[in-house]
Amino acid sequence: MHHTDVYAISSKDIVSESFDGEAVVLDLSCGKYFGFSDSGSRIWQALSSGVDAQALIGLTAGASTIGPAELEGFVSQLLELGLLVRLDAPAQPLPGDLLAELAATSEPLTVSVHDDLADLIVVDPIHEVEEPVGWPAVKQAS
Repeated sequence: MHHTDVYAISSKDIVSESFDGEAVVLDLSCGKYFGFSDSGSRIWQALSSGVDAQALIGLTAGASTIGPAELEGFVSQLLELGLLVRLDAPAQPLPGDLLAELAATSEPLTVSVHDDLADLIVVDPIHEVEEPVGWPAVKQAS
Protein backbone atom coordinates (compact mmCIF):
# COMPACT_ATOMS: atom_id res chain seq x y z
CA MET A 1 0.00 0.00 0.00
CA HIS A 2 1.05 3.59 -0.50
CA HIS A 3 1.80 6.11 2.24
CA THR A 4 -1.79 7.38 2.14
CA ASP A 5 -4.39 4.92 0.96
CA VAL A 6 -7.79 6.52 0.59
CA TYR A 7 -10.54 4.67 -1.27
CA ALA A 8 -14.07 5.29 -2.48
CA ILE A 9 -16.86 3.14 -3.88
CA SER A 10 -15.83 2.50 -7.48
CA SER A 11 -18.95 3.51 -9.42
CA LYS A 12 -22.59 4.52 -9.18
CA ASP A 13 -23.45 0.88 -9.98
CA ILE A 14 -22.06 -0.16 -6.59
CA VAL A 15 -24.60 0.46 -3.84
CA SER A 16 -24.03 -0.20 -0.18
CA GLU A 17 -26.30 -0.30 2.82
CA SER A 18 -25.82 -1.25 6.43
CA PHE A 19 -28.46 -3.31 8.25
CA ASP A 20 -27.86 -3.43 12.01
CA GLY A 21 -24.14 -2.95 11.40
CA GLU A 22 -23.90 -5.55 8.63
CA ALA A 23 -22.86 -4.14 5.28
CA VAL A 24 -24.46 -5.45 2.10
CA VAL A 25 -23.05 -4.30 -1.23
CA LEU A 26 -24.77 -4.75 -4.60
CA ASP A 27 -23.20 -4.35 -8.04
CA LEU A 28 -26.13 -3.31 -10.22
CA SER A 29 -24.11 -3.76 -13.42
CA CYS A 30 -23.78 -7.53 -13.00
CA GLY A 31 -26.26 -8.42 -10.26
CA LYS A 32 -23.71 -9.77 -7.79
CA TYR A 33 -24.09 -8.96 -4.15
CA PHE A 34 -21.47 -9.09 -1.44
CA GLY A 35 -21.70 -9.93 2.22
CA PHE A 36 -19.08 -9.32 4.88
CA SER A 37 -18.09 -10.79 8.20
CA ASP A 38 -18.75 -8.49 11.16
CA SER A 39 -15.19 -7.15 11.08
CA GLY A 40 -15.35 -6.96 7.27
CA SER A 41 -18.48 -4.82 7.50
CA ARG A 42 -16.75 -2.40 9.86
CA ILE A 43 -13.67 -2.13 7.66
CA TRP A 44 -15.79 -1.78 4.47
CA GLN A 45 -17.76 1.09 6.02
CA ALA A 46 -14.56 2.85 7.08
CA LEU A 47 -12.76 2.36 3.76
CA SER A 48 -15.75 3.29 1.59
CA SER A 49 -16.18 6.51 3.56
CA GLY A 50 -12.62 7.65 2.81
CA VAL A 51 -10.68 6.58 5.91
CA ASP A 52 -6.96 6.04 5.25
CA ALA A 53 -6.12 2.33 5.11
CA GLN A 54 -2.71 3.01 6.67
CA ALA A 55 -4.45 4.68 9.61
CA LEU A 56 -6.61 1.56 9.95
CA ILE A 57 -3.48 -0.59 10.05
CA GLY A 58 -2.02 1.65 12.74
CA LEU A 59 -5.26 1.54 14.71
CA THR A 60 -5.56 -2.24 14.63
CA ALA A 61 -1.87 -3.07 15.21
CA GLY A 62 -1.64 -4.90 18.51
CA ALA A 63 -5.14 -3.91 19.61
CA SER A 64 -7.17 -6.19 17.37
CA THR A 65 -7.10 -9.70 15.96
CA ILE A 66 -6.76 -8.15 12.49
CA GLY A 67 -3.15 -7.93 11.40
CA PRO A 68 -1.62 -5.69 8.72
CA ALA A 69 -1.30 -8.55 6.20
CA GLU A 70 -4.94 -9.53 6.67
CA LEU A 71 -6.10 -5.93 6.24
CA GLU A 72 -3.95 -5.42 3.13
CA GLY A 73 -5.29 -8.67 1.66
CA PHE A 74 -8.85 -7.56 2.34
CA VAL A 75 -8.27 -4.20 0.63
CA SER A 76 -6.68 -5.98 -2.35
CA GLN A 77 -9.70 -8.27 -2.61
CA LEU A 78 -12.09 -5.29 -2.60
CA LEU A 79 -10.05 -3.66 -5.36
CA GLU A 80 -9.97 -6.89 -7.42
CA LEU A 81 -13.74 -7.27 -7.07
CA GLY A 82 -14.12 -3.73 -8.42
CA LEU A 83 -15.86 -2.45 -5.30
CA LEU A 84 -13.31 0.22 -4.38
CA VAL A 85 -10.97 2.53 -6.27
CA ARG A 86 -8.02 4.51 -4.98
CA LEU A 87 -8.83 8.16 -4.47
CA ASP A 88 -6.55 11.17 -4.60
CA ALA A 89 -8.21 13.02 -1.73
CA PRO A 90 -7.63 13.85 1.91
CA ALA A 91 -8.46 11.05 4.33
CA GLN A 92 -11.50 11.22 6.55
CA PRO A 93 -11.00 10.80 10.31
CA LEU A 94 -11.20 7.34 11.82
CA PRO A 95 -14.53 6.63 13.54
CA GLY A 96 -13.95 6.88 17.29
CA ASP A 97 -15.70 3.61 18.09
CA LEU A 98 -14.07 1.53 15.34
CA LEU A 99 -11.31 0.04 17.48
CA ALA A 100 -13.76 -1.11 20.16
CA GLU A 101 -16.03 -2.62 17.49
CA LEU A 102 -13.13 -4.50 15.89
CA ALA A 103 -11.82 -5.68 19.26
CA ALA A 104 -15.27 -7.07 20.07
CA THR A 105 -15.20 -9.47 17.13
CA SER A 106 -12.89 -12.40 16.60
CA GLU A 107 -14.05 -13.14 13.06
CA PRO A 108 -11.53 -12.85 10.24
CA LEU A 109 -12.00 -10.23 7.53
CA THR A 110 -14.06 -11.88 4.82
CA VAL A 111 -16.19 -10.91 1.87
CA SER A 112 -18.50 -13.42 0.19
CA VAL A 113 -19.69 -13.06 -3.40
CA HIS A 114 -23.19 -14.17 -4.39
CA ASP A 115 -24.66 -14.30 -7.88
CA ASP A 116 -27.75 -16.45 -7.28
CA LEU A 117 -30.08 -13.47 -7.84
CA ALA A 118 -28.05 -11.86 -10.63
CA ASP A 119 -30.57 -12.68 -13.36
CA LEU A 120 -33.35 -10.94 -11.43
CA ILE A 121 -31.29 -7.98 -10.25
CA VAL A 122 -30.21 -6.92 -13.75
CA VAL A 123 -33.69 -7.25 -15.28
CA ASP A 124 -35.52 -4.06 -16.19
CA PRO A 125 -38.74 -4.61 -14.17
CA ILE A 126 -40.75 -2.43 -16.55
CA HIS A 127 -39.67 -3.66 -19.99
CA GLU A 128 -38.20 -7.14 -19.59
CA VAL A 129 -40.99 -9.02 -17.81
CA GLU A 130 -43.83 -11.29 -18.88
CA GLU A 131 -47.21 -9.63 -19.06
CA PRO A 132 -49.55 -9.78 -17.19
CA VAL A 133 -47.48 -11.59 -14.52
CA GLY A 134 -44.80 -8.90 -14.09
CA TRP A 135 -41.60 -9.09 -12.12
CA PRO A 136 -39.95 -11.53 -11.32
CA ALA A 137 -41.22 -13.45 -14.37
CA VAL A 138 -38.54 -12.57 -16.93
CA LYS A 139 -39.65 -12.27 -20.57
CA GLN A 140 -38.48 -15.30 -22.55
CA ALA A 141 -36.76 -14.86 -25.91
CA SER A 142 -39.09 -15.63 -28.83
